[in-house]
Amino acid sequence: MTKKFLAAGAAAFVLALAMPALAQDAEPKKPALPVMSFGTWGVDPDALDPAMKPGDDFFKYVNGKWLAANPLPPEFSRFGAFNLLGEKSTADVKALVDELVAKNPAPGSEERRIVDAYNSYLDTAAIDAAGMAPANRYLYQIYEADSLGKLANLWAKPGIPGLVGGFVTVDQKQPDQYVPYVSSRGLGLPDRQYYLDESEKGRDIQQKYRDYLAFLFKEAGFADPALTARVVYNFEDEIARTISWDRTVSRNRDLTYNAVTPDELYALAGSFPLKQMIQDSGLGAATKFVLPQMQPTAEEVAELGLSPEYVAKIGKGTPGMFELIDNTDIATLQAWTAVHFLMDNASVMPTRFDAANFDFYGKTLRGTPEQRPRWKRAIGEVEGSLGEVLGKSYVERYFPPASKEAMDSLVANLRVAMGQSIEQLDWMSEKTKGEAKAKLAAFDPKIGYRDNLETYEGLTITAGDPLANRMAAAAWGWQDNISKLGQPIDRTEWGMLPQTVNAYYNPTKNEIVFPAAILQQPFFGITADAAVNYGGIGGVIGHEMGHGFDDQGAKSDGTGLLRNWWEPSDLAAFTKRTDALVAQYNAFCPLDDGKTCVNGRLTLGENIGDLGGLSLAYRAYKLSLGGKEDKVIDGLTGDQRFFLAWAQVWRSAQRPDSARQQLRTDPHSPEQFRVNGIVRNMDVWYKAFNVQPGDALYLPPEDRISIW
Repeated sequence: MTKKFLAAGAAAFVLALAMPALAQDAEPKKPALPVMSFGTWGVDPDALDPAMKPGDDFFKYVNGKWLAANPLPPEFSRFGAFNLLGEKSTADVKALVDELVAKNPAPGSEERRIVDAYNSYLDTAAIDAAGMAPANRYLYQIYEADSLGKLANLWAKPGIPGLVGGFVTVDQKQPDQYVPYVSSRGLGLPDRQYYLDESEKGRDIQQKYRDYLAFLFKEAGFADPALTARVVYNFEDEIARTISWDRTVSRNRDLTYNAVTPDELYALAGSFPLKQMIQDSGLGAATKFVLPQMQPTAEEVAELGLSPEYVAKIGKGTPGMFELIDNTDIATLQAWTAVHFLMDNASVMPTRFDAANFDFYGKTLRGTPEQRPRWKRAIGEVEGSLGEVLGKSYVERYFPPASKEAMDSLVANLRVAMGQSIEQLDWMSEKTKGEAKAKLAAFDPKIGYRDNLETYEGLTITAGDPLANRMAAAAWGWQDNISKLGQPIDRTEWGMLPQTVNAYYNPTKNEIVFPAAILQQPFFGITADAAVNYGGIGGVIGHEMGHGFDDQGAKSDGTGLLRNWWEPSDLAAFTKRTDALVAQYNAFCPLDDGKTCVNGRLTLGENIGDLGGLSLAYRAYKLSLGGKEDKVIDGLTGDQRFFLAWAQVWRSAQRPDSARQQLRTDPHSPEQFRVNGIVRNMDVWYKAFNVQPGDALYLPPEDRISIW
């Protein structure tokens, strides 16, 4: 079949045939990954660096010796305490999968689905032998979608990338209901800033991205891959410059809740066949939609007090995307869809696709020398489709009930500590304090795992076809998501697997969630010193509670409703403190001779979470002592052990390119500033480590920030 494509010139789609299989050697054995010693009470005193003054660089005082002795493993762009537990979790899950593989479960069983999904992803020889045939099933559909109506219908299908899409979640203004969100996307680079970067390094990344696009278009059989790559890149560049929002602005929940009726939404879409796309996607019964990115009106700009500099960071958003699509030829839209399908599924394509994807996204963007071993990625693939089935076995084997009981106690103490903190705030009125206490009382803590873990009924896994499995999982996930419309809110649902090393706060459900896998050292040890547990997992608990009261979480009340519950003077006092924290973090400039800095506004929510969280954890630790002084261990006081534990949690090294990407795209500050930037604001840290004027981290008392 032939097609006219691109306004820039005539060419043809030449559909690729299956390619010859590539030989696949066994993966060589890699050196053992770094390990950490936690001594007898949770922190190894021998790991501390006596040559580094705590007041000059507390992060290096605690972590410097370990970092010097443990260079980054080649498969990582960063490695630290989170990765340490992440690797343990992956190995633990692999042990479970290996047992199932050896068992050879019966066809049709739940266990068989796991084995088939795992083996299918792992069998690169079979993937290479299949060549382009599995992908061509979907590429043909894209090539045949020769009108905007047909392409919009295709974008409505799970697993096919689209420039416009949606999802169902809790309504922030009616948190007892679900609502569909409709948003635009389209960038292949991690952030709009990568398209706007005029530096030599920025232009080099842009060219290498175009080269990667050209590689994919050549493999897909396009007649002029280089031309197609340039046109698609220019299309994405237009999205970045005119449609996309700056990430700092995208955090602002006052701007990202824009509710419209179906008729209003379809009117915004102009000639784009959105109504049919919504119907095809299964969202046709919705009576309300929310657009996260929609330009504010002049009245809204004035009401929110947005500066011209701030407004300049707001792109046209989803309505602008409809207009851009309407002004773009169908062949460019088809080419964009095809190349993003190949990018999205590179790891289940022939190995040359996987290698090219890693070469750009791993080596070029993050500076990572080697690809992650296939078996580890296979575990991640299975977790992405059947993760809670594995989670059930994981908690049965690896999560002792005693850990959950200890966490219940820690969370209860943190809740008491935060209640006391709110009561003692000298900058907050009694009326606002009442609202804050009501929100705190409504917190829903979830620890370890949910009782009704998902079984993925109806999800079919096909042996030997990892791309089909990925598409089936996408279709199952979409149906599961849209089935929520019109149903009561499911408060048992989790956004993370039990085996995930992380935690989160969800403002629309006012819940704090701590999966089983994070409840291990260095975060938590059932026999560890109490000061260490409070400085580790206690700080994490406090962090997630703190998100309920950060600059965006504090915009919801205890029911999850997005509303302003603050007295104006209290909000002004809060904003004054948060602005000061922004300024502190803006001054941390770790790269490019001080030219590349932390974005204090982008990272504000996480920084508030850290500062408030560690402050609350310290208060809770002191409450746990019942007014007594803690014992001294190995010459270290309880206060010292508390802060050592916090610094140990953030032990991590990172490659410069990865750090550069983090500074542009991640709302979390680099780890060294999650330590140094926080402790320097806490008076008790100065006393614990005798930090004096002249020390690099010293802040005069009047410059130290206390929020919660």
